[in-house]
Order: sequence, then structure tokens, then C-alpha cells
Amino acid sequence: MYSEKVMEHFRNPRNVGEIEDADGVGVVGNPRCGDIMKMYLKIEDGIIVDVKFKTFGCGSAIASSSMATELIKGKTIEEAMKITNKAVAEALDGLPPVKMHCSVLAEQAIKSALQDYSKKHNVHIEGLEDFEPTDPHDHE
Repeated sequence: MYSEKVMEHFRNPRNVGEIEDADGVGVVGNPRCGDIMKMYLKIEDGIIVDVKFKTFGCGSAIASSSMATELIKGKTIEEAMKITNKAVAEALDGLPPVKMHCSVLAEQAIKSALQDYSKKHNVHIEGLEDFEPTDPHDHE
């Protein structure tokens, strides 16, 4: 069963859409499993001032994307880097074990968008040196 928070974020997802002149864009997921997340970041002076997402996937994937954007909006790059899949799942009051991969995708979408920002703006972000998105289904 899904928590009320998961259902709320699925029915009324926050920050849906795209940012035309995004400073960083991250795409993670796998068309094979059906969950694809795209996250857009607007960053000013090291602060994530705006974030939008587009997710093709199940309710848990949409809810995880929505919650992830809420967790990082207004935060510094360093704070956003500390967001884990567990933090996303906890903020949603939990996800069923078979849906935990959705929170992993949300964490990876954040890091992927920050990595894109880092490359585009030649900014070093601690902890992204070896980041490579993986298929979270491989961890199940």
C-alpha cells in the first residue's frame, strides 16, 4: 500500500514541467523498465532557485520526482548532493520495497542534473567525480 503522501504527490505533483534555459538537465532511467526521469535546474550563486521535472513512469516514480524537487528547491548545491534515495522515501512516509528503485532514480536525477551543470559551467562539485547513473533495478 502507498502512504497518503505518495498518493498526494502522485495526484498533485509539484514542479512539473521544464525550464527552457536550465543550467543543468539530468535524464535517468530506462525505457525497458518504463521509468524515465528528466530534471531541470536553475542555479544562481550556488543555490537551486528553480527545479522542474518530467517523469514517464508509475505513481511512485512521479511522487519520488515531485518530492525530490521539493527537497532541493532553495537549497545549495552541497545540500542537494546530500539528498539520498532514503531521504526521498522517508519524506514520502515510505515506499513499498518493490518501488524503492523510484527513489533511487530521483536521487540519480538530482546528481545527473548537477553533473550537467558542473560540465556546462566548469564548476567542480564534490562527490560527482565518479558519478555514473545505474539502473536501480540492478540493485533489487
